[in-house]
Amino acid sequence: MVKIRTPSPSRARLSSAARRAALLSRFNNAYSQARLDAQCLLRRCIDEAETVQRIIYIATVEAFHIAKMAFRHFKTRVKKSLTPSYAGTNDCEDAVLDYILCHLDLYDSQSSVNDVIRAMNINPKISLPQEVDFCILSNFIQEICCIAFAMQTLEPPLDIAFGADGEVFNDSMYRRSYDSDFTAPLVFYHVWPALMENDTVIMKGEAVTKRGAFLSNS
Repeated sequence: MVKIRTPSPSRARLSSAARRAALLSRFNNAYSQARLDAQCLLRRCIDEAETVQRIIYIATVEAFHIAKMAFRHFKTRVKKSLTPSYAGTNDCEDAVLDYILCHLDLYDSQSSVNDVIRAMNINPKISLPQEVDFCILSNFIQEICCIAFAMQTLEPPLDIAFGADGEVFNDSMYRRSYDSDFTAPLVFYHVWPALMENDTVIMKGEAVTKRGAFLSNS
């Protein structure tokens, strides 16, 4: 049962800019540091840099997907508990958001990590040597899940862009990796997703482009 306290509807709005800035910094740090740390862990058992980068990208995408679902479920539970106290008023949505912001620690991030690892285990695009488990990425996955969950409290919420191998490279959405063929028009694979606010790119992602890669694979 959710404990009801005196609501402060303006609180979320007043702190929204600061929370957004903090989350953007945290997402950038995940790219610049946590991602590299995860790469180092994987490179101990996987020789191919491409495979390592694909695994981390898929882990990031799955973490956002799972965390967003967890947020929706959490918000629904809170709303059901608070609704009786706000019957006949328009303050329920503000109270729900206010409660979630004050209780982000109630998010069961470990459960989301487990869901992400299960999804990765059945993903046909990636695999690990038999003696290795995706659990070695648990810390990285947990950080991405917590970032993605908190980003859903923003108005509007932040999300990552959908990316597919073979799509036309979008210079406004991605940077090319240093080892890319800078004349290739298609994305060979993604290294890091772009961060979006509705249809606006907030932070560019990273992708590898190679001319003739798909033709040689065929």
